[in-house]
Amino acid sequence: MIMGIFGFDISLCFLLILVFSPFGCLGIRSFPEERRFIEAPEYRNGVTCPLTAKTTSLTSCDPSLVHVAMTLDSEYLRGSMAAVHSVLRHASCPEHIFFHFIAAEFDASSPRVLTQLVRSIFPSLNFKVYIFREDTVLNLISSSIRQALENPLNYARNYLGDMLDTCVTRVIYLDSDVVLVDDVQKLWGVHLSGSRIIGAPEYCHANFTKYFTDTFWSDPDLSGVFGSRKRNPCYFNTGVMVMDLKKWREGDYRKKIESWMELQRQKRIYELGSLPPFLLVFGGLVEPINHRWNQHGLGGDNVLGSCRSLHPGPVSLLHWSGKGKPWVRLDEKRPCPLDYLWEPYDLYKVNYQRSKMRLHQRSNNLDFSSSTNLFGYSNYFI
Repeated sequence: MIMGIFGFDISLCFLLILVFSPFGCLGIRSFPEERRFIEAPEYRNGVTCPLTAKTTSLTSCDPSLVHVAMTLDSEYLRGSMAAVHSVLRHASCPEHIFFHFIAAEFDASSPRVLTQLVRSIFPSLNFKVYIFREDTVLNLISSSIRQALENPLNYARNYLGDMLDTCVTRVIYLDSDVVLVDDVQKLWGVHLSGSRIIGAPEYCHANFTKYFTDTFWSDPDLSGVFGSRKRNPCYFNTGVMVMDLKKWREGDYRKKIESWMELQRQKRIYELGSLPPFLLVFGGLVEPINHRWNQHGLGGDNVLGSCRSLHPGPVSLLHWSGKGKPWVRLDEKRPCPLDYLWEPYDLYKVNYQRSKMRLHQRSNNLDFSSSTNLFGYSNYFI
């Protein structure tokens, strides 16, 4: 037995430290990612923003807030932090944005650790982390064309009305693979007319029939769900939505989505995970939002992950939906051209330093008084 100077068993002391110290058992439950992110700059309100007492923090029920909901997990953490950074960087009133993060109960990094990490990167951020119980939806998920689409957190948006405080009656939902290059207040101000529950950019040129199987279209009772609507359904991407949570709760839309998911378990009526139930419930009933608020598909083809270019027109939000994620391609030194538009928002230490060096090098070689910026897309950011 090894005794310390005070007569304690040193080996026993060491064991207790490993068990009870938050830094013990580093190989099992540590979160070294915290050391790999830099602290974000502190963004302050503009002169036209609502006044707030410096000594008080805003609660989620403050009526002056813009509410943004996102998922938070260890796999897409880097994307989420870049998305938050982009929102704050371009916001006219960043101190009046409240983030609602949904974290999985059994994520590789616990919700508590993820909360600490967010606070270390954004010390002044108004936010709350909610624990999403994956067993809520596990029995409703069916297999999809891509395993990533089967992640229970993809379905967390269905439960925002249940998880967020009832005083939060409106929220912007954003995927973790987006960056904003415009003021989120503009998106928040979108009017949802009549009885519409959600607003999103619609893409009516897309082949809507391909999102459902022949089994669905051959059954008049199923396909007839769209026949009763005032206008034809169009595809919309659920990664960017403005949601009226008051109407959502009153209409029990969570249950309506779950009903289609239960039917999917009985007979295969779609292939694409969490998107088709939204199309079934809201197709033809969406408030159309300008396409500039979701330049999606930048992750490339779901099979090949090929590079995509921007759609024509102005851009307020870039969305790397699809197989390829910009942080992965940048690290692997095989980025797509548009991945360099994501890079300035990345707070990951190694890439942040690399990005600063690249910007410095290019600033010495380019004339910024011209109409073309270093990425060559300045005409889109209007």
